[in-house]
Amino acid sequence: MTRMSGEHPQMPVEDFEEIERHAPDTVRLEFVNGKLEVKPMPDGDHGEIYMWLLEQCMRQRPDLRLYPDRGLVVEGYRRGRARPPGVLAPARHFTGHGAWSDPQGVVMVTEITSHDTDTDTDRRDRVEKRDAYAQAGIPVYLLVDRDALRLVVHTEPRDGTYRSLRVHDYGYTVDLPAPVGIALDTEPLTDLPA
Repeated sequence: MTRMSGEHPQMPVEDFEEIERHAPDTVRLEFVNGKLEVKPMPDGDHGEIYMWLLEQCMRQRPDLRLYPDRGLVVEGYRRGRARPPGVLAPARHFTGHGAWSDPQGVVMVTEITSHDTDTDTDRRDRVEKRDAYAQAGIPVYLLVDRDALRLVVHTEPRDGTYRSLRVHDYGYTVDLPAPVGIALDTEPLTDLPA
């Protein structure tokens, strides 16, 4: 049996884009590591976390925007397609872009883990997407890990991997390095249900 991967994808990326283009609005699809993935629809706490991050970004970096669910071309050789919950980039950066944008100019992507029993969540958010964003050269990958009640900050992408990893429990201030330059007060996250 052949294992799906970037070397042995389920389908060409063009076929994925055609499927995604015709998917209903209630379905969010990604193509990471050669595999079509159906993303769980976000729950209310996911939305609250996104709004918490959006407010802090707007206050501290009014020159940047946190774009929701922006389609990015990721991975080595641009074989993947991801829709992170938040893509931080300069204002008007995606004007004129189609459904999938080159990550050039993006300063940070954010993933917020889902509370589901899907064992693929661990692999998808904590490994495959991390690696795809590093391969795309995105300077900062912020993972809001709802299961572990912490933020994981990946920085310094080089040779397809992030060279720096910092883990912060909820309740502390998390400094996101340049080019982001934002200090996140995570105290509000301690009020969310585990």
